[in-house]
Amino acid sequence: MAKYKRQKVKRYRRSFYSRGTRIKKGIGIVVLVLAVLGAAWLAAPHVLDWATHTWYTVVKNRDLEAESASRAAASSEAAASSAVQEAASSQPEPEQPKELDGKAVTGGSWAAVDVSTLADDAAIRAAAQQLKAQGADYGLVTLKDADGSIHYASQVAAASGSIAGTAVDPARIAAIFREEGIIPAAQLAAFTDPVSGYTDRSMAVHYSGTQLWLDNVSAKAGGKSWLDPSAASAVQYVGDLIEELHGMGFEQVVLTGVQFPNIITRKQEFAAAGGKSQEGRAALLAADISTWQARFDGSVVLWLSYPAQQCTDASDALGAPAVSLGMHNLIVTADTLDAAARGQLQQSAAEAGVQNVVICSTESFQ
Repeated sequence: MAKYKRQKVKRYRRSFYSRGTRIKKGIGIVVLVLAVLGAAWLAAPHVLDWATHTWYTVVKNRDLEAESASRAAASSEAAASSAVQEAASSQPEPEQPKELDGKAVTGGSWAAVDVSTLADDAAIRAAAQQLKAQGADYGLVTLKDADGSIHYASQVAAASGSIAGTAVDPARIAAIFREEGIIPAAQLAAFTDPVSGYTDRSMAVHYSGTQLWLDNVSAKAGGKSWLDPSAASAVQYVGDLIEELHGMGFEQVVLTGVQFPNIITRKQEFAAAGGKSQEGRAALLAADISTWQARFDGSVVLWLSYPAQQCTDASDALGAPAVSLGMHNLIVTADTLDAAARGQLQQSAAEAGVQNVVICSTESFQ
């Protein structure tokens, strides 16, 4: 019997899709993937919020709403604080009052203050306020008189016999005047001093070698001794008083009595030659003024004060018109001075090199 032989059946893979159909199918798959991704992107924040809320509220047991409110309040407070700070920083800072320049030469008015009225702080302040109300820029306080009295407790050795019975405190006067907007100025009588020459005889005008010369026949007749402008010790003494007052707050000092005695006699004896002639006296006084100005250059504004007549006329006391003695700053005292005389005086002073001239009534400087 013949063996049956099984025949192999050949199968062929056959695609029933056309090329266009396959392209459409691919596009559909891409669109579907993009749609799924878009939905996931849109849902992601909500899913994350839900997951975060679930984690902190369920797992961590935290009140997220309270924390959110707290953060919002803190943020609001921070914003408000920032706004306040910004507003404060935008406000202009208040101007600080300018410190009074004690060396200022303002061209303003001067007024003298009776030193006997400056016994305490209240009296000093009242005097300064009165000056301010009157429109004065400078308050002039006489701390050494032409009678030799020194109205404060000076520590200069040669002043030991000249301290007045009632003394004031120059440091308080200067400080309070400044507080009230008044420039303090101290006035000192220089060589018209009948007292200090007895304390240190080297400073005085002499006769007969050791005797103090008097400007009258005797002390009983009213004769007074004088300091010698040609004596280095007298010039040093005046300078030491200026320096002492500068240390107490006075940056402006007015010197009166920078002169020789009003007469020239044979009996007068001076420390240096020249004291017995007008030319010599003028040269000696100019040297004294130059010495003080050099010593206090930049620290003290030094004024020389003379009556108007001494400023324009030569005399035995000065040897030449005061304007020619080389001072930088000049105060002229006059009872009356018309416009023409005033202009002539100022012109003469300017031609002689005087930098600042103040013309005041004699009454205001008493």
